[in-house]
Amino acid sequence: MSATAAIPTQRHTIEKSYWGDVGGKAIWLYKLSLAGGFQVWVTNYGAIIQSLLVPRPNGTTVDVVLGYDTLQEYIDDISYIGCVVGRVANRIETGKVSIEGRTCQLAETAEGFHIHGGHIGFGKKVWDAETFGTTTTVGISLLYTSAHLEEGFPGNLTTRVKYTLHPGNRLSVEYFATTDRATLVNLTQHSYFNLGGHDHGNIGGHLLQTHADWYLPETNKLVPTGEIAPVRGTPFDFREARFIDEQIDADHSQLRASGGYDHFLVLEQKHTKALKPAATLIEPRSRMRMDVDTTEPGFHFYAGNFLAETFEGKNKKRYHHRGGVCLETHHFPDTPNHAHFPSITLSPGEEFNSRTDFSFKEA
Repeated sequence: MSATAAIPTQRHTIEKSYWGDVGGKAIWLYKLSLAGGFQVWVTNYGAIIQSLLVPRPNGTTVDVVLGYDTLQEYIDDISYIGCVVGRVANRIETGKVSIEGRTCQLAETAEGFHIHGGHIGFGKKVWDAETFGTTTTVGISLLYTSAHLEEGFPGNLTTRVKYTLHPGNRLSVEYFATTDRATLVNLTQHSYFNLGGHDHGNIGGHLLQTHADWYLPETNKLVPTGEIAPVRGTPFDFREARFIDEQIDADHSQLRASGGYDHFLVLEQKHTKALKPAATLIEPRSRMRMDVDTTEPGFHFYAGNFLAETFEGKNKKRYHHRGGVCLETHHFPDTPNHAHFPSITLSPGEEFNSRTDFSFKEA
């Protein structure tokens, strides 16, 4: 890839390369770098994080997210690799919802539920992008306006996603949204992490520690039943660090239904909007550590159970089943069908906002 623009400063660099077009709109790949070697590659197709390079003490960098080399591979992708998911992440039973007394039918799968924003969600849209930099940070702001009734959602929704690299190897992801009619909003970032490197293989050997006291049991459609269950005594108890694969294939009804971890872990039952610790992920052999902090009330823990047994990723490397783990911070799934879940309704005059930080260090 040859850079078509480069804006050097004392602290960071921004490079922009043409990557193709979708529907007559130009797609760009942006490389944002801090002086210490922390880098993120973002495209305005799907607001996707294509690469995230973390510097190591020996002077090398490790790319810790799964991805593809070409735009066409992202267009063809069915696993939401690296994209922003919206308007509503995760599943809604039947897709039929009531929003301030009005019934709406959202886009629905053949299995009978709405998932990840519909048939063509935010991860398949072209966003407007603008880069920025300060003396200490560098980032990119991406903007998309979703039209009234797109995928069945009411209201013209304007969404902005902001990725910022900070000193100390911290990536912040911020979301903002406004609407002209009452609607639903529940955004997340769907990167698959592998702290041994994007081509490291199975993530079962990663240690995970969470701050979640509860989880959401699911139906056989992987939709929450409505119960908020304690993790104590279950395979979902990661309050003390343990290996992901320790119980991932345990004979437990919830794990059998989903083929492994694919569940929402609850940090707080009432949404406070406070930035709080969510999880810590460690790859013991490389000693890479990632801390996740969020203003969201929980996160979806997905261990890549539905990734293909083998497929080609970046640099022609082979990716595998459970080759990456997603820690998708957002509100509870299926919220419209459970009045005791924190609301995801956004009304005119309000602004949706959310933040998640991914921080990297030596374990």
